[in-house]
Amino acid sequence: MLMELPIAMLACARIGAVHSVVFAGYSSESLAQRIIDCKPKVVITCNAVKRGAKVIHLKDIVDAALAESAKNGISVDVCLTYENQIALKREGTKWKEGKDVWWQDFVPKYPTTCEVEWVDAEDPLFLLYTSGSTGKPKGVLHTTGGYMVYSATTFKYAFDYKPSDVYWCNRCTADCGWITGHSYVTYGPMLNGASVVVFEG
Repeated sequence: MLMELPIAMLACARIGAVHSVVFAGYSSESLAQRIIDCKPKVVITCNAVKRGAKVIHLKDIVDAALAESAKNGISVDVCLTYENQIALKREGTKWKEGKDVWWQDFVPKYPTTCEVEWVDAEDPLFLLYTSGSTGKPKGVLHTTGGYMVYSATTFKYAFDYKPSDVYWCNRCTADCGWITGHSYVTYGPMLNGASVVVFEG
């Protein structure tokens, strides 16, 4: 739950790329299941995060998931990794040349704006998987038009949002790995032009 997560989600939406956010608390096996199912070209992660005082090595989890996916015939071309210096320095991160790319080295080379890729209302926006607690995780495909109207409307009325408000959302109540984080950290507030404070810790 770093700022780069909703930034990446919104960037995907702008260029018409389907994204699938996976909760950072999942194991490498759970992540591999989702990679095998949706067959992404790129995985975006950060090297590590802190949960309280504990460091979670996300890049290690992603590496294990990518190795498992490759055994099942699904190979991912690029792993774009954000260096989260608060949790782990770059030098302490395991690295695979040719596949791994640092966010900080790659993203700033490109313009901060781009033309919008216009899509149809029924074109896919994102794929979000069920937890898998009742069997194999199922990917739920959310389409652009219906989801945008839903998230904009429910944000506006459920939170009684007014243009003068500053909206604060605790990551624990709306992690971007779940639908609430998609709707009430990222898309709903942005569609209403809301000023948002996101707690990363």
